[in-house]
Amino acid sequence: RLVESGGALVQAGGSLRLSCLASGMITSVFNPNDWAWYRQAPGKQRELVARIAGIRSTNYADSAKGRFTISRDNARKMVYLQMNSLKPDDTAVYYCNTVEESLPWGQGTQVTVSS
Repeated sequence: RLVESGGALVQAGGSLRLSCLASGMITSVFNPNDWAWYRQAPGKQRELVARIAGIRSTNYADSAKGRFTISRDNARKMVYLQMNSLKPDDTAVYYCNTVEESLPWGQGTQVTVSS
């Protein structure tokens, strides 16, 4: 299962680092997948924020470019999202999953950015 953590209430301009553990997944299954972070704000559809293929190939939504950095640790089966210069519009529940959204969704982690 996917376990997200690291969300919090922060002021605009602050930073957070989100973590996602693919609990119970063996590395031979974790490693070949491309992984992504998604978010869902109240009243809005879930959207992809950042994706990572392999170790270094990354892509970001326009809203995240220059502020967010996705990374992964295959040995630990972890995916991370470093978020800097946070804005109130970043307020959402953040989830990780494969790029194909092939796994059951975790509970997510709440990020709230106050102005």
